Amino acid sequence: MSGALVNATRFRVEHSADWEKLDSLVERLEKKSLRALSDDDMLELPRLYRTTLSSLAMARDTSLDRALLSYLEQLSTRAYFQIYGVQTSPWRQVTHFFAVGWPAAIRALWRELAFCAALTIAAGIAAFFLVRGDPEWFYGIIPAGLAQGRDPSASVGALRATLYDGGDGPLALFATFLFTHNAQIAIFSFALGFALAVPTILLIGYNGLMLGAIFAVFEAKGLGPNFAAWLMIHGTTELLAICVAGAAGMKIGMALAFPGALTRMDATIAAGRVAATAMLGAVVMLAVAGLLEGIGRQTINDDWLRALIGGVALAGWLIYFFWSARRRRGAE
Repeated sequence: MSGALVNATRFRVEHSADWEKLDSLVERLEKKSLRALSDDDMLELPRLYRTTLSSLAMARDTSLDRALLSYLEQLSTRAYFQIYGVQTSPWRQVTHFFAVGWPAAIRALWRELAFCAALTIAAGIAAFFLVRGDPEWFYGIIPAGLAQGRDPSASVGALRATLYDGGDGPLALFATFLFTHNAQIAIFSFALGFALAVPTILLIGYNGLMLGAIFAVFEAKGLGPNFAAWLMIHGTTELLAICVAGAAGMKIGMALAFPGALTRMDATIAAGRVAATAMLGAVVMLAVAGLLEGIGRQTINDDWLRALIGGVALAGWLIYFFWSARRRRGAE
């Protein structure tokens, strides 16, 4: 027992200087960057790492105390990640996300995205004709809190006033309510995808119903194009974000329901990675929509300009997701 203690003490004395030196270099790398090391430190780092690995192997073979083994294992692991790990700065990660990761995730979801867009349009058309045929349908589709007086009983003047509010009236409250509502739709569409995508499909469909019902009210009073322009300035971005979130939720739900050749867990993990990347981008889109809604729509009252901004925004997103990425792949 005494001999083992003497050997352990000698072992520490003979090698502790290298361990401490390696610990110091690794700590500087962890807290700062590679630039924190001098040229001599860079040359010394691999040697110290190999020395520590040898010490760890020897300590295991001779069954030295557990505290020393734990220290050497942790030090070796930290050094390994600093030497062989991929060093990517936060800025490079952000750049990679916008240049590669996000568009690639959207392309991987194109079927689910097309389905959500088609479902939104189909539900909107159905609600439009239902409300035009019988205005009572409106009250069954739109919650009273969301309508806030924009219902079939409203006059033309009252409806027109809501489209050109300066931003400090009822329209501002309605816009805030609408944005919050749509953000919730997007979040729930993604989060509930794990339930075999059923809630996601229902939410996307219901969102389309609401759009069609509200549009029917304005269209019946001759304000259809005006409402479309009012909605487009931010709606093209916001509705696309909701469809992206719905597509992400569907991807997870479909992986759970139909894992294919993979195990259910592996299929869900693979789908979750794509869906999470797409959803992170959807949050960015909702933030952009919020800016367009909070600033653009309140300060721009020209219908053509509103529609132009919304159309350019939609074209920009589609080009960014599909066409620009195709060009990059061709260049590679």
